Amino acid sequence: MKKLFFTVLLISLVANAQTNPAITKWLQNTTTTGSYYVAGNPTPIANGILVNCQQVRYSTNWVYVNATGMPAYKVGPFSGDGNPNQAGNQNAIFKLPLNPTANTGTLTPTSGGNIGIFINGVAMFDYRDGVAWNTNSNALCGGPGNPPCPGGPNTTQAWNRDAVVAERAGFDCSKGHPAGTNYHHHQNPSAFDLDLTVLSTICNLYDSDGLYTINPSQHSPLIGFAYDGFPVYGAYGYANTDGTGGIVRMKSGYELRNITVRTHHADGTNVSDGPAVSTTYPLGYFREDYQWVAHPSDQSYLDIHNGRFCVTPEYPNGIYCYFATVNENHNSAYPYLVGPTYYGNKTGTTVTSVTETTTTYTPSLATTSIQLEDSSVKVIPNPASDLIAVQFNGIVQGNLTIELLDTNGKLIKTTQLNAGQSIGYFDVQDVYNGVYFVKISDGMNSKSLKVLIRK
Repeated sequence: MKKLFFTVLLISLVANAQTNPAITKWLQNTTTTGSYYVAGNPTPIANGILVNCQQVRYSTNWVYVNATGMPAYKVGPFSGDGNPNQAGNQNAIFKLPLNPTANTGTLTPTSGGNIGIFINGVAMFDYRDGVAWNTNSNALCGGPGNPPCPGGPNTTQAWNRDAVVAERAGFDCSKGHPAGTNYHHHQNPSAFDLDLTVLSTICNLYDSDGLYTINPSQHSPLIGFAYDGFPVYGAYGYANTDGTGGIVRMKSGYELRNITVRTHHADGTNVSDGPAVSTTYPLGYFREDYQWVAHPSDQSYLDIHNGRFCVTPEYPNGIYCYFATVNENHNSAYPYLVGPTYYGNKTGTTVTSVTETTTTYTPSLATTSIQLEDSSVKVIPNPASDLIAVQFNGIVQGNLTIELLDTNGKLIKTTQLNAGQSIGYFDVQDVYNGVYFVKISDGMNSKSLKVLIRK
């Protein structure tokens, strides 16, 4: 009887591993290392740090993810706001619940530091950057270069600064930056210059890349998990929560308040005054400049946590999901990822070791192989004159070889695109005019696209 019990348990765990995205969706890597940019130099420098996640283990209730916190896309520079740090190896073990539950009690606010993890092992942060308004001195406090806030860094202040607005100049092309050496995203992890309205010129010198590329015609991929265990998706989803209605942009329920002075919170609470709205402190500079507004007739608007219960490709029976919200120009929209409170019970964390019996999840080749449909990849610009970009929609799950061939099949150039990147490049300034083919191979399948080089 005991043998039968353990056999049934083993079958159950294996089945769970094969179907639970919290186990299967992590980008695993044990060979590829990352690189970074320094200010003024468009040539990346190898850092020798493994990218993405190195190991995934699971038990009945938990998944453990070992990760360096280093993405496959190049990071840096971060000099726009005086950040002297470089991204480093976090050597972290993330512990997340496999069976997340809704919080039916007092809501848990998100906090400074890690609030979740992206599927490439990069840390997920909420809106804040640790800077607030000191209502006693009428000046900013906390964070680098400012005096400490009253009560210390973990004390709630009346007016808390929004990192996405205040620190934009210090984000790299992928919209990330480090806290200390902990590289993280406060927002949708896609390249600035792929937004419909470009808010940062950092990609002008450094190659644009990111975890995924927004595609308004496709349900956005699952990009991470919050510390309550619920999944985080990209910017687009099904219009209706039952998976019908076509693909639409998921809309934040938060909007800027109509205020010129900062004396009260959105719920009417009278608080110590912050700075008046001005060009120095514009509306949206502080988190408390927003209010949440219900939109009961439109299911594409999200709740106060920036999520909703819905059907997704990975969860056909439905689950609560957060979304990386953007506006109509694909610029990041508050509260960006998760928050300002969690929907579920926040039980996720980082640990120094795994103290229970676990099973190691090893993805199969079929799992890491990308499906090379016509809609998943495009070559831009076409015709091209000096640079060709091979851009993928969705998540690149496995390493790809990209070759530039002439019409006779002769290899002209080759490059590698690793899991967790979204764009590969060819410099074709030294290539003659004519018709060429870009061949993409994932080790199992290949696909060729025609491109014209004309100078």
